[in-house]
Order: sequence, then structure tokens, then C-alpha cells
Amino acid sequence: MFKRLFIAIILLGLVVGGIVWFKYFRDEMIAQILGGMTPAPVPVNTETVDPITWEPGIDAIGTSLSARGVDLAIESGGLVRDILFAANDEVTQGQHLVQIDDDSEKASLAAAEAALSVAQAEARRATTLTERGVGAATTLETAEAQVESARAQVAQVQTALDAKELVAPFEGVIGIPQIEVGQWVSPGTIYATLQDLSTMRVDFAVPEQQMASLVLGGVVTVASEVDDFSASGRIIAIEPRVDANSRMVSVRAVVENPSGRLLPGQFLRVRIALPVEENVIAVPQTAVTSSLYGDTIYVLRGEDDALTVEQVFVTLGRRSGGRIEVVEGIEGGDRIVTSGQNRLTSGARVVIDNSVALDAALGE
Repeated sequence: MFKRLFIAIILLGLVVGGIVWFKYFRDEMIAQILGGMTPAPVPVNTETVDPITWEPGIDAIGTSLSARGVDLAIESGGLVRDILFAANDEVTQGQHLVQIDDDSEKASLAAAEAALSVAQAEARRATTLTERGVGAATTLETAEAQVESARAQVAQVQTALDAKELVAPFEGVIGIPQIEVGQWVSPGTIYATLQDLSTMRVDFAVPEQQMASLVLGGVVTVASEVDDFSASGRIIAIEPRVDANSRMVSVRAVVENPSGRLLPGQFLRVRIALPVEENVIAVPQTAVTSSLYGDTIYVLRGEDDALTVEQVFVTLGRRSGGRIEVVEGIEGGDRIVTSGQNRLTSGARVVIDNSVALDAALGE
């Protein structure tokens, strides 16, 4: 019995020992195989850094406003008798737009003019009598005062009559009528909008840190995402204070709009041009990798048949379009990685493959 138990223990030990030996043997062989393998070079897109001519600018978001634009309102209440314009008509200054019923004012004007005629006749008679010496001076003065009073009454009624005829205060494009023929309207009722679209204003704001770059007459470029509209203009006003809540400075520019494609209230991208700078190091923004430790760029080292990369910390500056200025860290002539950095570590082997970027550009 003891002999059988001893043999079973020996067999069990051999089996367990064999399993443990096989595990360690397998792990050692895998480590040797992996240790002898060389990772394949990582394909990356690259670019040679060359100093460029930098066209700095200040980018902002703006809103378009017509240089002259108003909501036309009723001056004197009454019944709308006639609407003499249609939506989007181009009207001229002084053009008759709306007629409010004015029969009562016309009757009042006729009565005032008649009273003026009577007063003038009385004044002439008083003047004749005074010249003959049979009339009192006070009578003449009273007659002349009545003439002036009647003349003022005529002018007052004429003003009320003119208020019934609504005209365009300036040349422009009129909007959709907000009233109807036969409608009773009160003073102040908006009946249409009138916009002069030949010249447009653009209001925008820039951070207070960039105030020093703002000058009256400075060149600006505006672009709309609608209909690919773009135009150049100039700064005409800078608010002489900084908004305490946003820390922004309000700026107004003016641009020509002869085609009338730009409308009031549109969203615009604004760029203020600044003086051109030469020999600036700028790289594609895709070349920069940002982390908690700072901003880095992978720079190629070695010959073409044995290229590696070095992760270099850089100091960044201004942005313009798809490029960003590098103040410190790389210099002209360096070859940098512009895409594919997510698979790289410092010292990794790489191979240049710029065909990927070319295909992507063609695909767009």
C-alpha cells in the first residue's frame, strides 16, 4: 500500500514539474524571439522647415449693418389709403411710399387759407385807412397780427397734411410692407424697413491685448459663409473703452457693397491685416503634439536609410490659417513629422511616405 502511494506521489511530482518547466521554457523562448525582432519603421508625413513671409492678422467675428438703415414709421395716424411700393423695390430719396387718408386735413387747409385771405383783405383795408389818416394805428396792428396768425394756421394745417404723405428719407432698398390698404394705423407704427446697401458697416470686437494693433484707417477683410462673399474695407471707429465683462474692444469698419450681396445682420469673419514679417518659422498645426508637459514636435534625425525621430519641446507663438509660429525649439532646414505622430516615441524608426497626404488632398 505504501509502495503504491510513493509511486503515485513521484508521478504527480514529475507531471507538475514538467508543466512548470514547460511554462518557463515557453516564456523564455517568446522573450528571446521578441527581443530579437526589430520593429518595422513607422510611415510618416514630413516637411522641411523653411522661414516664410508671415502675414499676421487679428481674426474676429462680426455683424454687418447698413451704413444707412431705418425702420420707417407712420408720422400721423389714420386710415391707409394707398401703398405705393412693393417689397425689395429700389426707391429714391423723396419718393412717395404711403398715403394716409387726408380729406379732413385738406378741408382744414382750405378753411385756413380762406381765413388768411380774409385777414389779408382786412389788413389792406386798415393800411389804406391809416395812410389816409382816418384809421387808428391799433386797428392796423391788430389786422397785421391776424394775418400772421392766419398764416401760421395755414402752415400748421399744411404740416399735418404733409404728415399724411410718407416719403423715402434716402435712396435704398425697401422691405416687406407691414401694413395693408384700409388698415387704421396710429403714429409710430412701423410700415417697412429701408436699407441703403451700397455701403455696409461691420461691427466686431477684439481682445484688449490687441488694442495696440488697431489704427483708424487700418485695412480689414470680411468674408461671409453665404455665397462666398468677400470684400475689403477700413476701420472707421474704435470704442475708447474696454468692456468690463468681456475685456473686448468694439470696432467698426466700412466696406463697399456695390452688388448688394451683403445684407444687414449677416454673420461675417473679419481679419485685420498687420505689417508683414520676414523669416518667420511656421509649421502646420498638425505637426504639434500638446500634452500636460508642453508642446512637442518630432524632428527627423539620421540618413534616409536609417531615419529616427527625436521629440523636441517647442515654444509656440501666433496662429494664421493652418500654420502656427514656432518661437523656439526648431530652426530652418529641420525635417519634421506633420502626421502619424500617434504611433511614435522618441528614437523610433520611421520611413517617409508623403503619398498619403497627397492622396488626401486629391480626395478633397
